[in-house]
Amino acid sequence: MAAHDITDAVNVKGRYAVATVDFHSTRIYAIDAAPESSPERIAAFDPKNFGHNVYHRDGNPDGTYENDNPVYWRTIGNALHGARAVLLLGHGNGKANASHLLVAYLEKHESDVAALVVADVRADIDDITDEQVYRLGQRYFDDAPARDHGDSQRGA
Repeated sequence: MAAHDITDAVNVKGRYAVATVDFHSTRIYAIDAAPESSPERIAAFDPKNFGHNVYHRDGNPDGTYENDNPVYWRTIGNALHGARAVLLLGHGNGKANASHLLVAYLEKHESDVAALVVADVRADIDDITDEQVYRLGQRYFDDAPARDHGDSQRGA
């Protein structure tokens, strides 16, 4: 995978990380980063634009999804290496869920990174905003900011 397929690299070493994973791209967030900071984006290598269909119609009577490019999974694993813990967000069910396939790849090829994955949660990652991902990660890792209860007394 070429370097131009990764934008806004985020250092997750020793930090909590959230990754939204689908077959076309992955966004990686460091939870203790500023919410206005950009997540790292990793695009799947697709020079012939086959990504619009991840399944095969011809010769595939069971309709299962084709496993994506292993270079893509390896690049995601490298980006998550050294994190304190990782929360994965994916959408779809079973073989259509890219985050499940990422976990399977990591367990087989990068067990040290697979051990960092604390949960693989199904979410609507196409419509979730960056701030919502940060808040979900903060709540999951018990690092949520104190709430304002309307009296300007945070956490009171």
